[in-house]
Amino acid sequence: MSNSNSLGTSIVLIVLAIFVIVILIRSIRIVPQARAGIVERLGKYQRTLGPGLTILIPFVDRLLPLLDLREQVVSFPPQPVITEDNLVVSIDTVVYFQITEPRAATYEIANYIQAVEQLTTTTLRNVVGGLNLEEALTSRDQINGQLRGVLDEATGKWGIRVSRVELKAIDPPLSIQDSMEKQMRAERDRRAAILTAEGTKQSQILTAEGQRQAAILAAEGDAKASVLRADGEAQAIQRVFDAIHAGNPDQKLLAYQYLQTLPKIAEGDSNKLWIIPSEVGEALRGIGGVLGNIQPDAEGTPGRGGTAPSAGQPSPGV
Repeated sequence: MSNSNSLGTSIVLIVLAIFVIVILIRSIRIVPQARAGIVERLGKYQRTLGPGLTILIPFVDRLLPLLDLREQVVSFPPQPVITEDNLVVSIDTVVYFQITEPRAATYEIANYIQAVEQLTTTTLRNVVGGLNLEEALTSRDQINGQLRGVLDEATGKWGIRVSRVELKAIDPPLSIQDSMEKQMRAERDRRAAILTAEGTKQSQILTAEGQRQAAILAAEGDAKASVLRADGEAQAIQRVFDAIHAGNPDQKLLAYQYLQTLPKIAEGDSNKLWIIPSEVGEALRGIGGVLGNIQPDAEGTPGRGGTAPSAGQPSPGV
């Protein structure tokens, strides 16, 4: 009988120990960093738990699932949106939000993720519905700003702050994509043709400018060369003139030099007719007078005038 009582007592003690352990486990809670917990006492909001260790009253307090206070990123599936010019485009959105009030996020909205998704879809249709396709493709920043403003204002009472909204992709219909690709290809071909024409034009302009500059430089070179040659000839003539006058030549030497210059005047195929000036006659008479004074001697060698004539020949000048 005593053994039966001891066994019953042991079972009771074991049950009490397990009960105490369960109560302690339910009473002690540890909240991680960047998490928040809502405590309800007898079904009513009691307080919000922050990070750290806390003790609850067993069977009276209840801790709801912890909320993540970090910024969260939610990507929503593509949504069909009709633009102002009645084209259906598929738009992917990404929303960045953060829970700022755990109590409001728990009691003000049943499912804040689904609420943000539906609000984003309706707001996106309202914004893009007032734009045509080209404006929708080129006004992403404007669309993002309008979506963020509307979502942040609507989710503020839910204890959620929408920090950023991004459009991942705007996909027009395939037929529109083909037309846009053809248009862009034609535009690129047009720009390439314009650039080629501009390059050819600039090349021709530069070539003409180079030829003009070369012609100008060649003409300036020829002009300077002509001036230098003229200056050289003038200086040579001036030196010859000075030398002649410094030597004080007589009439006979001048006549002889004049006769040596006459053949040079007649050089060239174009000189078919040339005129001998009247001074040539005077020069010839002067040369004849010089030659008349030169007489051959008895052996046939010329001699100077004034030598005795040979026997039987008249004296010159008779």
